Amino acid sequence: MEQSRTRTPQNGQRARTSAPGPSRAPLGVPAGPAATGESAAVYRAAGRTRRVPPIVLALRRLPSPRLTGLGGGLFAAALMFALGTLDWLLFDGSPAVYGVLFLPVCAVTALWVRPADLVTAPICVPIAFAVGIVPVAGGTGGFGGQAMAVVTALALHAGWLYAGTLVAGVIATVRKVRLMGRRRGPGKAGKAAGPGAKAGGTGVKAGGTGVKAGGPGKAGVRR
Repeated sequence: MEQSRTRTPQNGQRARTSAPGPSRAPLGVPAGPAATGESAAVYRAAGRTRRVPPIVLALRRLPSPRLTGLGGGLFAAALMFALGTLDWLLFDGSPAVYGVLFLPVCAVTALWVRPADLVTAPICVPIAFAVGIVPVAGGTGGFGGQAMAVVTALALHAGWLYAGTLVAGVIATVRKVRLMGRRRGPGKAGKAAGPGAKAGGTGVKAGGTGVKAGGPGKAGVRR
């Protein structure tokens, strides 16, 4: 009878210890409706896509070579000399036609220069303008007369020169800013993910400590 009395509390205690209780999530891990809401918000953010304009899609389909600073300068100078010659042959050296053609050349040069040489884009386009205006200037009287005609043409049509240089500078600046933003993006993402990973690891360690602490209690019950 004494043995049965002493064993009865042990059986009751085993029943209480083995009864299932509400499971607790480890520290740092969201549980319940909050976790569901966060996951739904993540899915909504991932599902949102930006509509790309048709003009941007058309520009992306164009060839995108990467020219060095010297290559960009030679490309712009050769193209402007060819356009200036065509202007002299077809339009009798019209400065307005030459200036209009100079603007897209500046834009293309700034777009095709490689990221490491973006600074050279606003520098090489004025040189290309001076090279290409030689056929348009129409000087006579040898080298001296031709040089004076080029200087006069540059002074009279400096507005086109400044406009093209401004276009190249704006495009190069925008490309540089976007490049810097892309380089900073992965660094910020890694720093933001670091504290979360540490918090999750702490929660797992805390859960493991709780399991170890519960071990001796079970051993005592069995005894």
